[in-house]
Amino acid sequence: MASEEESFAVLVHHKGSIKRKTRSGVKFTDKNPLYIVVNRTTSYDDLVRAVLMKLGLEGAKRDTVKYDCLTIGSDEDLQVMFLCRRQFPEVRTPELLTKLVDVVSSSGGSNRNTANVATAAGSSSMAAVASSSVPVYEPAAQLVASPSFAVDLNDGVRDEVGSFDVLANALQGVPPVGVGDGELGDPDEDDVEPETIEDDSGDEVQAAGPALAGGGSSSGTQQYPPYFSSLDLDAMTHEVALGHPVGFGARDAEGNAGLTEFQYKVVESDHRRYVGKCSEFGNGCTWLIRLSLRKRKGIWEVKRYNGPHTCLATSISSDHRSLDHSVISAFIMPMVRADASVSIKVLLNATAAHFGFRPTYRRVWMAKQKAVGIIYGDWDESYSEIPRWVLGVQLTMPGTVAVLRTSPVIVGGQVDESQAYFHRLFWTFPPCIEAFRHCKPLVSIDGTHLYGKYGGTLLIAIAQDGNSNILPVAFALVEGENAESWTFFLSHLRQHVTPQPGLLVISDRHNGIKSALEAPDGGWLPPSAYRAFCIRHVAANFALTFKGKDARRLLVNAAYAKTEVEFDYWFDILRSEDQAMCEWANRIDYSLWTQHRDEGRRFGHMTTNISECVNSILKGVRNLPVASLVKATYGRLAELFVRKGREAEAQMGTGQQFSQHLVKCIESNLKTARCFTVTLYDRDNSEFTVAETTPTGTFSLGTYRVSLASRTCDCGYFQALHFPCQHALACCAYARVNWSSYVHSVYQISSVFNVYRMGFTPPIPEGFWPPYDGPTVIPDPNRRRAREGRPRSTRIRTNMDEADPNRPKRCGLCRQPGHTRRRCPQVVGSSQTGRN
Repeated sequence: MASEEESFAVLVHHKGSIKRKTRSGVKFTDKNPLYIVVNRTTSYDDLVRAVLMKLGLEGAKRDTVKYDCLTIGSDEDLQVMFLCRRQFPEVRTPELLTKLVDVVSSSGGSNRNTANVATAAGSSSMAAVASSSVPVYEPAAQLVASPSFAVDLNDGVRDEVGSFDVLANALQGVPPVGVGDGELGDPDEDDVEPETIEDDSGDEVQAAGPALAGGGSSSGTQQYPPYFSSLDLDAMTHEVALGHPVGFGARDAEGNAGLTEFQYKVVESDHRRYVGKCSEFGNGCTWLIRLSLRKRKGIWEVKRYNGPHTCLATSISSDHRSLDHSVISAFIMPMVRADASVSIKVLLNATAAHFGFRPTYRRVWMAKQKAVGIIYGDWDESYSEIPRWVLGVQLTMPGTVAVLRTSPVIVGGQVDESQAYFHRLFWTFPPCIEAFRHCKPLVSIDGTHLYGKYGGTLLIAIAQDGNSNILPVAFALVEGENAESWTFFLSHLRQHVTPQPGLLVISDRHNGIKSALEAPDGGWLPPSAYRAFCIRHVAANFALTFKGKDARRLLVNAAYAKTEVEFDYWFDILRSEDQAMCEWANRIDYSLWTQHRDEGRRFGHMTTNISECVNSILKGVRNLPVASLVKATYGRLAELFVRKGREAEAQMGTGQQFSQHLVKCIESNLKTARCFTVTLYDRDNSEFTVAETTPTGTFSLGTYRVSLASRTCDCGYFQALHFPCQHALACCAYARVNWSSYVHSVYQISSVFNVYRMGFTPPIPEGFWPPYDGPTVIPDPNRRRAREGRPRSTRIRTNMDEADPNRPKRCGLCRQPGHTRRRCPQVVGSSQTGRN
């Protein structure tokens, strides 16, 4: 609902005419205008009804009215007027011109009481409604678009009624009035006579064009007022499909910009003349337009016009040369600002639906990179900001570890001392170092590719607290995944973040990780540290050799088995499928990929959690320039520590002893613990047998041995997860022992709170960062993505990338559920627009 502040008054002139002044815009001759209040919710019917009511003609029958090109004819046009009024707060009362037109009703009678609300002057690029009081000023921000010609920011706004409208029709194939031997009127416009626009001298202005800003050529830069779309201005030079005329800045019924399939090229453009020809000129099309500057009146006049287009339909393309990456970048800017990780496919389909033309994937990719560069900083200059960021963050939070490695720049066989190529960067923050001391004694490592202008890989070390919250604790930007880059990352990770003995490292089977972990001086060899494989990567590698989801499911079930008996059960089924599958799995040490052989070091974690970390905490950072990426990690982690710290503190305030994750697991185990028969076997209440009266799972032994002293159970859950299983809970209840003493300390809510106890410090403004006097860091040109063609994907797709069969299917274009690519509303809407 619109608020009172969004309502404003409109003066409606119902008789007389309008004059165009040279300097002050539009002036009305009507001395008794109607005073009407409109707001955001006012419809077109409401406006016409209010006009008739003011004239004392309410209740009269209204029929279809034919409007000229500058008319308020729908609710959307009123919304355009509302937006234009908000764009110019200086204009308090827009003024309109309305006429009463005789219309023949369906019964054959004549109805003289039909309101036709027409605009007097255009204050925005929409050909719908305007104010006669549009302020003329030099805009602070000027949009840049494809080169054709520039609008004079002073005269262009002032003369838009007398020039833009007529010029736009001429450029679209509608013959301009007063050009050539005689007037070339439109026979279809006989029903409604267009309003005459006069200046103070009484000379009738029939055609004029936008003034050029100084000199310039076809390769110059266009500068438009902030309320003009660069694409709308370019639409002036085309025709619309099926002969539908589009004025300056016009849009179709869907609100799409008025680009059409006819394309032109600028032959001559300077401060005195402008000549444009059809792209097919000389190949069957004679479309041409020539404009000259009339210095005395300060307007552009159409001197020659050959039209309309006679191009063959076979020359029409689904793409448009004027729909370049600059125009697309301006359109997709809000989407990129809201989510930097938005896919190119989504942006491409949104662009096609909006403009009616489908650009190439490469062009949309370039447009996104430009939008990201505008929002988050230049891609190349971001590398030079990293050294100062290192100094600034170390000043903000003493104890921050940031290690920058560069490589020399060779120019003419000599080393350029003033510049250096970016090579690698490792960084971590004091809260992350302190947090890991209270997390589970394991760390997952993995890498993810960067998606920006320059390639590279972001390496991440991920920890997990006692409430199953993932937490990135260290980062590195490297050239790719190889032995040297992993050694660089893991050596600093071990030195600064994870010095604890007996640590478990979960990773994929990359040879670079294997080489780095097995280095004698790396500190990752047993018993200082142990290694385990991510089961998702193992299953993906398995599926490359053996097809079929059933076999992969059997392998995963065997890996998750917490006892050797259960492992043998699933492995025998796998062997019955294909003996070669078991032979493949036997080539990998069981302690690296099975849970029953890890001696409880996994805490039940079988994957690296890299996808969850990127999607939940670091969403979108891979699409940013490097300086914005490293800054984003600081901000994202600061927000995460505040949010999770508050949650843990609130739980402590309620008197809880353990994390919510553990409480849920214990409550689930207690529900089944009542169905057991417990037998005590020693006087110290530590050795028991538990018999299940009814099976509690898909795989059941029937009877289990439980040792509370050694914290083990034949089901394997007690020693794997480090808190009592359902059988151990039954024994605790039988012996009247509190089960909380058998829970690992990492699950205590106090430990979870200690993870986030140390917060981040607000960053010091960049103006107070210490100066950097070293060589300028620049990007390595070898890492830049291909300049031509579709950007090559660096991701190696495996069966891990297959969608979950239980997940609802999504459209391949807009990524929304409920329909397929063939029935996508964007494709259907754009195809219907093309047919119309």
